[in-house]
Amino acid sequence: MKSTLQAGIAHRFDYRVPEDKTVPNLYPESPEFQRMPRVLATGFLVGLIEWTCIQAVNPHLEWPEEQTVGIGVNVTHTAPTPPGMVATVRVKLEGVDGKKLTFSVIAEDERGTISQGTHERFVINAARFNEKVGRRSAEG
Repeated sequence: MKSTLQAGIAHRFDYRVPEDKTVPNLYPESPEFQRMPRVLATGFLVGLIEWTCIQAVNPHLEWPEEQTVGIGVNVTHTAPTPPGMVATVRVKLEGVDGKKLTFSVIAEDERGTISQGTHERFVINAARFNEKVGRRSAEG
């Protein structure tokens, strides 16, 4: 981690929602999801929030040797965003506690706020993390 990884880092990401990020595409094998509205799925919204946080901190890490993984998500999803609309995610690094990073997040589309809350990430050494994944896979 670089010395520049400090609270106050902010980042904005604009994303035009494609059809393949709607609820029926979240788990295509789910008949329940297939019958749901074609709007940005909460699961994809969470991924978009994670992506924005990753973009915010990568310049302050020894990327790609150091990376971050999500460890906590506490967000609302209060309004639907249909395909074609732009979702704008804004994140701010509120706290750095060792390797734990805490972000405030807000997402909007052209009609208003669609999500807000917090997201936590943890800085990892990618090689060591992948070794751990390999061990867990071998144990299975």
